[in-house]
Parts: sequence; structure tokens; C-alpha cells
Amino acid sequence: MISQMPTSHSDLFREEKPEDLKNAPLAARMRPGNLEEFAGQKHILGQGKLLRRAIEADRISSLILYGPPGCGKTALAYCISKVTNAHFVTINATTSNVEELRQAILEAKQRWSIHHIKTILFIDEIHRFNKAQQDVLMPDVEKGNPILIGATTHNPFFSLVSPLLSRSLVFQLEPLTQEEVLEILNRALKDKERGLGNITLKIEAAALNHLAKICDGDARRALNALEVGALTTAPDKDGKINFTLAVAGESIQKKAVVYDKDEDGHYDTISAFIKSVRGSDPDAALYYLAKMLYAGEDPRFIARRILILAAEDVGNADPQALVIANSCFHAVEFLGMPECRIPLAQTVAYLATCPKSNAAYLAIEKAMEDVAKERTQEVPRDLRDTHYSGAEKLGHGKGYKYPHNFKGHFVKQEYLEKKREYYQPTDSGYEKVIKERLKKQRNS
Repeated sequence: MISQMPTSHSDLFREEKPEDLKNAPLAARMRPGNLEEFAGQKHILGQGKLLRRAIEADRISSLILYGPPGCGKTALAYCISKVTNAHFVTINATTSNVEELRQAILEAKQRWSIHHIKTILFIDEIHRFNKAQQDVLMPDVEKGNPILIGATTHNPFFSLVSPLLSRSLVFQLEPLTQEEVLEILNRALKDKERGLGNITLKIEAAALNHLAKICDGDARRALNALEVGALTTAPDKDGKINFTLAVAGESIQKKAVVYDKDEDGHYDTISAFIKSVRGSDPDAALYYLAKMLYAGEDPRFIARRILILAAEDVGNADPQALVIANSCFHAVEFLGMPECRIPLAQTVAYLATCPKSNAAYLAIEKAMEDVAKERTQEVPRDLRDTHYSGAEKLGHGKGYKYPHNFKGHFVKQEYLEKKREYYQPTDSGYEKVIKERLKKQRNS
């Protein structure tokens, strides 16, 4: 006979009783019971996607689910446990050991031998297992019993042994979008059996949006904050619980900053940020940078604005500004929050204290205006391309003076049919050097 499975194997996904649901946290109660309730991860669970087809056909192979906290790894395992005909066993790697692993594998073999029922072994936080513990799984996972589902917040290509990875499909789950978190929160508010549907709540849209934004794609965190705020806020005289923006800020332990992508807060703050850098005030610029990051602004948006700032407002007064801004953009892409706040701060401080010039910006604006409004100038024949057969017969390149053949690598010649002077360097920073050089060349 198969021995009774230890309680630690089945606590997570055992059949819920009404009293279990009543006492469990909202995030656990609202765990989706099927793929239709599952929010997010359309790239792997959308209609027709491989993983969805495998789950619906109850034909999954060993999987590694990799993603940040609250993105749905455990919820997805729970969905699988509800639809599979296999026996579902759960282990948490933080509290487990080799002995428990061996026992689970032995029971899986017995279950197949006696009842021809396969076993799915779900290991949460699988990255916590050391190499020896992971090696215990190898022979039987390779044979397909048990079928492994491992969940990890760490990159499995660094935290799991290669042989185990080669026997598993790795699926990366993304942080939930703000809209997906809102969908989960609204479902919890309406659900009378598992959620907060029986509580008389009056919720400000801004409060719900704040939870969805500040949770950083972690649905568990958003649901916990919603529950804490709803259950700890005293009702008003009419018996309604007013879930305001202030309550939301307290519940998720992060102050609600007036900053919304669809409202004035967003536009006013980025405007003040740009003008502070342009106005050479690093302290104000850093404050607005901090405000945007705290409010959950996408750091890549800020980095793009910094790139524009470097070219438009610093320009050739410090040619290194654009190089540094470009390096900052790539650092932001590579690091993400919270670390990317450091190169952002360094770059903002540098740009704010640079000499300033918008001469290059004014030059392209004027040139664009001329192209749009005036007759388009033809390319002079001596500047036209000569790298094809017949160009010489057309007179292309005839009379062109190659600057490197002349003293100082410069020779006076006309590059436009109608002379224009768009670029007017200033006396700011390095642009003063450019101004002096250009003046000599223009007057030669």
C-alpha cells in the first residue's frame, strides 16, 4: 500500500473547506481555479499557446516557471492541480530536504505501479535546493514520473543544474500589467464567496489605481493591501467603508503621490524636471526624478527624456553629455529598478551642471522649416555620387575638392546652391571652441 503522504506534501493545494477559505488571506482565496480566471501571461497561456494546450489536454511535461513574486507561478500550479488527472504533490524547497524528496518520489513510483496514476510534483522556491537535492530528482524526472513543476523567482539558468533544465520546459512569467492587477482587484471586490463582495465598500478609482501601480506587478501584494485597507477602515455613519487614496497609500505602505499618466501630475512633473535640468538646478531636477520614480514612472521614459535633453539643451557646449545620456539609457534597460535610479541620478546631476546650448536644436528647426517651406535645393553636381557606371559622363563629382588634400583638412567650397547658416554656436562651454573654428572657416 502507498503510505500516507506527509502533510507538508499537500498543504498548499488540498481541497479547500469553507472554514479554510474564510480564514485564508484574500490573495489565497482569490487564487484562480481555472485558466479562464487566470490573469496575465498571455504570451504563454493565450488561446492556442503551447502551455495552455498542454494543460487543457492534461499532457504537461516537466516545467520550470520563472518570474517575479506575485506574477502567478503558484496560481498557475494551482490551476493545473484542479484540471489534471495526475496526483498532485507539493513541496516548498525552503522547508524540505532530501529525505522528503525521496519519499515523494517513492510514493509516485508506487502510485504508478499500483494504480497507473502519474504524479505531478510541484516544488515552490526550487532554487533553494542545492545541487545534491536537485540531482535526486534527475533519474525519475527523466522517466516522466514524477512530472516536475518548479517555481522560482531566480533565473533558472543560474540557479538550477543544467541536466534538470535540459529535461524541463522553462517558461518565463512577466510582472502583471496595471490593467491585469486591476482586473484581479475588481474580481475580488465583486466575489461574494471568496472575495470582499459582502462588504459595503466605496472605493475611489484613484485608490484602486494606486494599488495596481505601486504593487509593481505583484497581484498578491495588491490583494493583501486591499484586504488590509478594507478590514481596518472604520465605516462611516451610513455603514460604508470609504477606501480612499490615503487608505490605499497606508495599506500598501507607500504614500500616494499625485502623479498619473493620464492627468496633470505626470505632465507637470516631467515638465518641471526638464526645465530644472535646462535651468542648471541639479537639486530640483533630482527631486522631480525621485518623485517620478517613487510614483512608479517607467524609468525608460525618463531615460528617453534625458537623451533628448542632452542633445537639445546641452548640445555641443559639452559633447560628452549625449554620450553619457546614451550610456544611462542602456544602463536603465539593463538594470531596471531600483538599481537604475543610481545612473539616472548621476546623469541628471551631470546634465544639470553642464554648460548649456540649444544651438544645434535651433539649427535643425530652422533647416526643417526651410525644407518644408522653400524650394528644395538640388545637390550640386560636384557633390553628387560617383560610385556607379555613367556618373562621370553626367558630370558628377567634377570639380570636387577633397578637403584632406589641403592644409588643415579644409578648403573653401560651396555645399549648397543657396548659402545658409543654420548653426550659430554660442560661447558656452566647448561650443566656444567650435564657434571660433567655424568663424575662421566661414570667413576664409
